[in-house]
Amino acid sequence: MARYDASGMTISEMREFASFAACEQRYIRRSLDIALGRGDAEHRWARSGDEIASIRQQASLYAEIPMLRQLIGHVDGLDSLEPFMGSLIRVTAFDLAQGRITGFSAYRFLYERLLGAEARPWLPGAFCGAAALPMIRPDRRRHLLQSISEAAATAHGWSTRPPVFYPEFVEAEAA
Repeated sequence: MARYDASGMTISEMREFASFAACEQRYIRRSLDIALGRGDAEHRWARSGDEIASIRQQASLYAEIPMLRQLIGHVDGLDSLEPFMGSLIRVTAFDLAQGRITGFSAYRFLYERLLGAEARPWLPGAFCGAAALPMIRPDRRRHLLQSISEAAATAHGWSTRPPVFYPEFVEAEAA
């Protein structure tokens, strides 16, 4: 039965990933490659000098992810909030400013994989905080903030089930 549940969750997560726009799917795979050290992200994902610079900046910011994972379980009051949320909002703001994450669902999907299931309660606040920053264009800011449902923003609890599907780049075989 556990095997069926895991395969059912994998299929559910694959369907969710398939529902994202192509630019979101590409950015999620790129981000996971950078965060998880899967291959040469610059070689695989950069199509221009601007993308090389973006990937390098993203890799620099994503160096904070191991620290964020460690801090999640230790945020228990206002005194311990700033180091975690400040860093999480900074990394989130970078990802949203790239213009390839178009809504909360794709953001949540990516960050559950970057940080783990324990991050779920913190994602609505980090997303809203980063989306409201002035570095995000006003029209995008509105769209991003409207993409988070009331249910996601006011959830009474969050699943602790870890994600099982981590999308990867698949090379086309030469004919």
